[in-house]
Amino acid sequence: MKRDGDTFELAGSRLTRPGFWSALPERWTSDAEETLVCCQVRQETHDVKSFFFTSPQGRAFVFEPGQFITLELEIDGETVNRCYTISSAPTRPHTISITVKRVPGGKVSNWLHDNLQAGVTVRVLGPAGEFTCARHPARKYLFLSAGSGITPLMSMSRTHHELNEDRDIVFVHSARTPDDIIFARELDLIATNQGNFRTSFVCERVGARTNWAGITGFLTLPLLKLIVPDFMEREIFTCGPAPYMKAVRDLLDEAGFDRGHYHEESFSFETLAESAAQVLQDAAHDAAPTATGDGAQTATRFAVSFAKSRRDIECGSDQHVLDAARQAGVRLPASCTQGMCGTCKVKLVSGQVEMKHNGGIRQREIDQGMVLLCCSKPLSDLVIDK
Repeated sequence: MKRDGDTFELAGSRLTRPGFWSALPERWTSDAEETLVCCQVRQETHDVKSFFFTSPQGRAFVFEPGQFITLELEIDGETVNRCYTISSAPTRPHTISITVKRVPGGKVSNWLHDNLQAGVTVRVLGPAGEFTCARHPARKYLFLSAGSGITPLMSMSRTHHELNEDRDIVFVHSARTPDDIIFARELDLIATNQGNFRTSFVCERVGARTNWAGITGFLTLPLLKLIVPDFMEREIFTCGPAPYMKAVRDLLDEAGFDRGHYHEESFSFETLAESAAQVLQDAAHDAAPTATGDGAQTATRFAVSFAKSRRDIECGSDQHVLDAARQAGVRLPASCTQGMCGTCKVKLVSGQVEMKHNGGIRQREIDQGMVLLCCSKPLSDLVIDK
């Protein structure tokens, strides 16, 4: 074999080394490059697919395992934003992946399964999020997941595996049937390669696999004690549907587990919508004028004008603009209500706000006067281009 820089000759053929082998790539950010290209779609189970993306400019993805990205999609003429946790590991920086379960009636999941294929471009925000073992180093971990909630914990597991960190990890995953276990073969491979990595699968029912020899039923405290006798000593990360995570919290509370070592994540927009309704009720109560000892009110009221819809409302200085708008009957697009997804992003024509977001807006957009109404409190009268 003859080598000449990045070009070499092998068996009579002249080949060129891929660019990412010859130089350290620039770091990808959604500010510098808004669009990614889908490079592969992988069928994981009958209703779950993984979508892999690359940077058109060859940039590398830098993130913490467990973080998420936000897709900005055009579906039926409407811009829809959805957060998806990253299932790939940062140790493979040239691609990034999400793993999506098809939800009956789900607008975004069905669109992704039916339309997103290799070569299609999508707008992406992020990465962002605080649900990561990288920020909570521990000697022993317990990963608890259900359904597609496996994705951030898979990213963490892949990362430890590829860094050859044989950390003491027990991964307990709950699924409807054995055939619904996502990443089953890869988790078995990791367990084979790492002596301190153990898996346990809990399936509601056997399904079509009548030879299933694993656990059937639901995760309970006695079962958890059987699978992980020392779970009280572990840092616990949990992700899955809201009922599953509530059940996990309840059984851990029953056991007296220290919640300071418990972390959870969920991007169920139905759940977030319910949470938003409760937040709205709380905000209505909290926004009621309160008086100090001398009778002065503590909250300042500001005028908020929506230029296009010609609606005028008032918003307290201690209240998010989205909450005030909803209380006044102004309909505005919103999904997560936590500054993550970017759905409520608007142009601020005039005025100032205090905004504390969680990755749902780019710095370039902030510089251009865009704000997220769900996490912005007024500092003056506002005019909004909506």
